[in-house]
Amino acid sequence: MRIALVGRGRLAYSLLPALQRAGHQVVSVNSRTLAELPPNAEVCIISVKDSALQEVISQVACRTVSPVFLHTAGSMPMTVFEGHARRYGVFYPMQTFSKERQVDFSSIPTFIEASDAATLELVHTLASSITQRVYELSTEDRKYLHLSAVFACNFANHCYAMSAELLEKHGLPFDVMLPLIDETATKVHTLHPLDAQTGPAVRYDENVIRMQAQLLADDSAMQDLYERLSLHIHQKANTSL
Repeated sequence: MRIALVGRGRLAYSLLPALQRAGHQVVSVNSRTLAELPPNAEVCIISVKDSALQEVISQVACRTVSPVFLHTAGSMPMTVFEGHARRYGVFYPMQTFSKERQVDFSSIPTFIEASDAATLELVHTLASSITQRVYELSTEDRKYLHLSAVFACNFANHCYAMSAELLEKHGLPFDVMLPLIDETATKVHTLHPLDAQTGPAVRYDENVIRMQAQLLADDSAMQDLYERLSLHIHQKANTSL
């Protein structure tokens, strides 16, 4: 397929070589301020931040009606294209992307949606050319998928950042945590996360929890988060019994 990419962010940076390896012709890569799409583009993939998506769609789609327009946002509805494009859909690869790292697209779950059956078939063909894991998912269900990803990725990474901050204050390198992080991530490949949970919060060891909360007395926000998470972990552990 002849594909135009709009956006120069982290996802577009990783998607471009994946499309090229799959044999697609990427006919243009533009920032959100592009002048126009190539007239021979069959698909236009818009990968910009959510707050800019509506504006970019209104600027890009009004210039031509021929391509299939897709966005890559996990939390934005497919209906943002209504009134701007004739054929459109969603192409959402659920992964965290960084320009410092290239990812293997072949194993990334990619969730698709389209305005009609013919467009859905095209989007499925496109997705299947770069990944083995393609799922059709409605806008409503994709909202919950994205929310789940925020917990599993963004919030988990923030916990890594808090761990690093505590270690740095006491002259310890963050890499001492890597074997623990790797084992925790490996366990949930074969265990339900509730079954993999360990630590003082599961059994609600009040002595340990009280002592550790006190160590955070100089950071009330982190202390509050520690106490709330500990209680929530304990409540979920008891619910699963």
